Amino acid sequence: MPLDPQVQVVLDLVKKANYPQFYELSPAEARALFDRTAPVLDVKPEPIHGRADRPIPRPAGSLTVRVFTPFLPDPAAPLPLLLFLHGGGWVIGSLDCYDAMCRVLAKRADCIVVSVDYRLAPEARFPAAPADCLAAYEWLLANAGSLGGDPGRIAIAGDSAGGNLAAVTAQAVARKGGPQPVLQVLIYPVTAGMLDAPSHLACAEGYLLTRRTMQWFYDHYAPAPADRRDPRLAPLLARELTGLPPSLVIVAEFDPLHDEGVAYAEALKAAGNRVILSDYAGMVHGFFSLSGVLDSGRQALAQTVAALRTAFGAG
Repeated sequence: MPLDPQVQVVLDLVKKANYPQFYELSPAEARALFDRTAPVLDVKPEPIHGRADRPIPRPAGSLTVRVFTPFLPDPAAPLPLLLFLHGGGWVIGSLDCYDAMCRVLAKRADCIVVSVDYRLAPEARFPAAPADCLAAYEWLLANAGSLGGDPGRIAIAGDSAGGNLAAVTAQAVARKGGPQPVLQVLIYPVTAGMLDAPSHLACAEGYLLTRRTMQWFYDHYAPAPADRRDPRLAPLLARELTGLPPSLVIVAEFDPLHDEGVAYAEALKAAGNRVILSDYAGMVHGFFSLSGVLDSGRQALAQTVAALRTAFGAG
């Protein structure tokens, strides 16, 4: 398929703006640029009942989660919950960047969304982020009731590096024998730990995420080559993939990460898990977060909401 015309408009706007590439910046400069530009073409925020930041424990410290409540909780009818892990190559991204998206997911899926401010590299390199995300999931299991939520209906989702962390968290829970999420939504996830798939070469430049930017992310997050073969970074390399939650895997045709997302979906299916793989033709990395201007972004958002509602038993 050719590049979607709506995507071409976005790419033209980005080219005209002449933003520096992340790999040309320091991590702090890249974070500031992403915080400033990421929400511009995002979905519009929707009103919800409440939003609050709160500290939760993690190994050797604490971290912050942001809790989005769609409407006043009813103690007699606790709400399902979604643990959301933001993207940004483990180096950039923030609660604020994904605030509008989390509001929309809470409102449309009728669930409490808990967005995790996990530690970023290079200040906190691998495996800090997966440790934080597992701690957040276990905290949510133990404290769902205090939020007005149902601990038996917890889903997990994330995009890009957040999709990676969602997959890694589900695997960690399975290894520990804990209650699995009712659904994992992996949006163009990082799964392989390498940059040698055909899509990394075919889509190396010109489609928002570049191969060189991915290399920059890896160099900050996991500079040791051995770490990039660790399943806590590369979930595709896990020896055991049975017993994982039902999965919705969303990938984009013109995305360096396309092939590793497809490979993980196929590996999950081969291991006997229930998987829906949605390959969006003509799309680029980040299209889910461009749902303010892309029809396919709105379609992927609607598909995610529908999958969540089904997993939560809401139809």
